[in-house]
Amino acid sequence: MGTTKAQQRAQETIESCITKGIHRNIIRTVKQSLPDPIHLYDLADLFKLFGDSTRLGIIWALSESEMCVCDLCALLKMKQPAVSHQLKNLKQARIVKSRRDGKVIYYSLDDDHIRKLLNLGMEHILEA
Repeated sequence: MGTTKAQQRAQETIESCITKGIHRNIIRTVKQSLPDPIHLYDLADLFKLFGDSTRLGIIWALSESEMCVCDLCALLKMKQPAVSHQLKNLKQARIVKSRRDGKVIYYSLDDDHIRKLLNLGMEHILEA
């Protein structure tokens, strides 16, 4: 389905400044608060890990309880190699941590920041 001329004009209005004026004071203020580009790359990498529903299922489960790989496989109806692969990625990114109890390795969220990110994201998508 094509875009009408009215829709195109509305889109052009939204995407461009009419006055072409630059607000240097705003730019200066915002520039001071921008994180270092390296930190922005790291943040983008973190959010990429949240961009997969399988990983999100694992993260959400671990936000509820510490679990072993077998528990996660049963809960999510996934094969052990797939869960282990995702846990390795999440552990490398410091989203999850592990602890050994005898022969069993239990996984949990690395810290409460991850739980907060999940809850904020869910709150956002559930807004009416």
